[in-house]
Amino acid sequence: MKLKWTYFAFLTGIAAFLAGCEPLLVLDPKGPQADTTATVIWISIFTMSFIVIVVLVMLTVILFKYRASKQDPDYEPPHIEGNKYVEGIIVAVPILIVAFLSVVSTISTHQVESPPEGYTEDEPLVIYASSSNWKWHFSYPEQDIETVNYVFIPTNQNVEFRLYSHGTISSFWIPQLAGQKYAMADMTNYLNVVADEPGEYMGRNSNFNGEGFAENEFAVTAMPPSEFDSWVEDIHNTADPLTEEKFEELLEPGHLGQMTFTGTHQEFKPAPEGENSPHDHGPSDSDEDGGHHH
Repeated sequence: MKLKWTYFAFLTGIAAFLAGCEPLLVLDPKGPQADTTATVIWISIFTMSFIVIVVLVMLTVILFKYRASKQDPDYEPPHIEGNKYVEGIIVAVPILIVAFLSVVSTISTHQVESPPEGYTEDEPLVIYASSSNWKWHFSYPEQDIETVNYVFIPTNQNVEFRLYSHGTISSFWIPQLAGQKYAMADMTNYLNVVADEPGEYMGRNSNFNGEGFAENEFAVTAMPPSEFDSWVEDIHNTADPLTEEKFEELLEPGHLGQMTFTGTHQEFKPAPEGENSPHDHGPSDSDEDGGHHH
């Protein structure tokens, strides 16, 4: 009896705790990429819930129907070699479940890795998002602006974040706009993001990278394109230029508030892509001789 009441109290406490939680941001998407991710999560939840419910119902029926109290004391169960139908079902069902979830995962992964539908022909806004312990640097090469720990983006436009790190591996994640993707020191990853509506969204590093991980967050503000253009103009009229010496100070481990500069560190410390990538070994012999093979 004590165990039953302890179990009941535990479930009641969990229910009360969850009732006070804010809605999960990942299930409140504000862009097509995040909407795809949320849909996959719901499909997975419903699929697993269906499996659990069916298994529990079958378990209850079997325990009740074949309980020992129902049988004669002298009852001996018949010897059964096997049942091809039962064995076929218990093998086929898991295969179908895995195949279904694999197809869903493959399709959704392709969707979130590509520019969202309707934005494939548009020129994206390129923003370099680089991490350092424990802050985020956002470089706008076309706008010639750099921000620290916050980023402004226009709504209804594909934003191509180019991700890399100045130190440990981080993970760039804006739950309401896109899934997470890693930022590493020796390569550049790409993440397409579209915000359907204006608003302020939370972004963070979702990969543990040391003592400052808990506060390794950044703010994302989506605004109409006209307001974004006004913000860019205002920054050029008010912000100080980013120098190489100042940037080296920013890279020192620690936490910083939000900061804004004109110019970007791409001019003197470019991202690891193209000819600046450590994996780029220069032109091959075939390129130097015009691509002719002997």
